[in-house]
Amino acid sequence: MSLSVHHTQKDLQVLVQDWKAQGLRIAFVPTMGALHEGHLSLMRLARGKADKVVVSIFVNPTQFAPHEDFDTYPRDLESDVELLKSAGVDAVYAPTEGDLYPEGAVSDQKAGAAAAGLESDFRPHFFDGVVSVVYRLFKAVEPDVAVFGEKDFQQLQVIHEMVVDKDMGIEILGGPIARDKFGLALSSRNAYLGAGELEIARMLNQVVYKAAENPSNEALEEAAAMLVEAGFDKVDYVAYRPEWKRVLTAAWLGKTRLIDNCGV
Repeated sequence: MSLSVHHTQKDLQVLVQDWKAQGLRIAFVPTMGALHEGHLSLMRLARGKADKVVVSIFVNPTQFAPHEDFDTYPRDLESDVELLKSAGVDAVYAPTEGDLYPEGAVSDQKAGAAAAGLESDFRPHFFDGVVSVVYRLFKAVEPDVAVFGEKDFQQLQVIHEMVVDKDMGIEILGGPIARDKFGLALSSRNAYLGAGELEIARMLNQVVYKAAENPSNEALEEAAAMLVEAGFDKVDYVAYRPEWKRVLTAAWLGKTRLIDNCGV
């Protein structure tokens, strides 16, 4: 299977329209690159849902605040493309900032009710940036189905809500969280962690799993205290969202912010 790489929407659209003319079903996996097994698991899920799979690689400036890690976020397009060649992917969309944001990189879409609280309490810019870029990517790729990881569970709900509100007719699927053998959720940002920090990071899912057994306010407070005791520098939240049947957390190790969640 040959893999084509496209840097402009115009170029990608030639391929997309050819597929659509053949009646082929298109699946889409948006990423920011620095690909790992977690991303590949989403691509395998996508492969089973469609005839063609498109993956985007774009580090989106509108979802980062000025003090966050946009400039240091790992980027290696060449390695990512090599990895995708063996992942059953048909096309890569790796746009320039100017191609995706011809009028300049601004958040011009507003996230809905699912964005309230949790991540938005600590990253108020984040979900408007996410829906702004995903809306543009959906317009470029025109997928029938799109796959997002459940690690970013609130984001998954925000995207689903956007698709329904805008009547985009795209099926949104959540892929299960991929973990290392110690249970740590795979993340491109794990590359920032030193050996000692990695050991502490692996406590995150254990604490969240325990809280999910009985997600009372007391249990959630206890979970946050346990994370600090384990060596986390700061806990943004350990929270239960009954409408999603999920306990979700975000915590800091040094300059690295990790998130995780568990079904109840």
